[in-house]
Amino acid sequence: MIEDKNPQRTSIAQLGEFGLIDHLTKNFEISQASTLKGIGDDAAVLDFKDKKVVVSTDIMVEGVHFDLAYMPLKHLGYKAVVSNVSDICAMNAKATQITVSVAVSNRFPLEAMEELFHGITLAANEYKVDVIGGDTTSSQKGLIISITVLGEADEEEIVYRNGAKSTDLLVVTGDIGAAYMGLQVLEREKQVFQVNPNSQPDLELYTYLIERQLKPEARKDVRTLLHALEIKPTSMIDISDGLSSEIIHLCKQSKVGCNLYEDKLPLDPQFINVCEEFDIDSTTVAINGGEDYELLFTIPIDDFDKIKGNPNFSIIGHMTEESEGIHLVTRANTKIPLKARGWNALSE
Repeated sequence: MIEDKNPQRTSIAQLGEFGLIDHLTKNFEISQASTLKGIGDDAAVLDFKDKKVVVSTDIMVEGVHFDLAYMPLKHLGYKAVVSNVSDICAMNAKATQITVSVAVSNRFPLEAMEELFHGITLAANEYKVDVIGGDTTSSQKGLIISITVLGEADEEEIVYRNGAKSTDLLVVTGDIGAAYMGLQVLEREKQVFQVNPNSQPDLELYTYLIERQLKPEARKDVRTLLHALEIKPTSMIDISDGLSSEIIHLCKQSKVGCNLYEDKLPLDPQFINVCEEFDIDSTTVAINGGEDYELLFTIPIDDFDKIKGNPNFSIIGHMTEESEGIHLVTRANTKIPLKARGWNALSE
């Protein structure tokens, strides 16, 4: 919310497309043995030998997926990479390369793009992915970022959405709902700022929630944790659109039902406090809020003893026969049909 009144502004037009690409990509280094050729040719060259390749693409549009009133460009670049790496983690695979494409309007100077790519570089280093190409073009309105991520895994390691069995346990990593409440705090402070631009927000009480929204992390550690426990999930998905939506995806593709238990949901204390402050039901937010980038997966019931008590995981329910349906079991032991009320980018 604090704006530099005299920022340095270098017109992107001065560099031209290829000059801009050279300028923004000069700090990317190659770290993966499978990258034979990265940026600088008509196409990248990769060699995965006997590994299987997994690929995912995500796009982020200003005004739809992010608001630059409170999203710093460096954080945006970081988050754009994280959201893609998370998809690879959800396949029980290791992310190895990304391509980055950006459409930008003339309201953004070179310095703004440097901030964006600084965040991308930080994330690439943190997740050890090589930036191997992409594209830049102009935009009539605002900023658009599209990232494609590639990863590798042995065939027997890959986990799909359609492998859950009716006797499996439902497990989630970390805690959920915090990213959504972080967004609510930021939106509230934006409205205050618009009324009084001289007011400076005091966000100390919301640090964790805001970090979960502005600088989330992909759960690259889960693959290693599960391997050490000798557990292979039967199905898996990342929580980007909301827990309820992701559970329904797993159930539909695996042709099973589910009982999700309200009292088993892992909620951070700061999240609970802020839900009370906003007078919002914490369970509603936890199952419908998105962008947590935690992993949701199913495991055979025989693996219960391996995972129980592990601080990285929470068993939040169990799968059932498809005919039993998909339900939330409340603290009062009432069954409520679970609806997909998570994020929908195409909603009106």
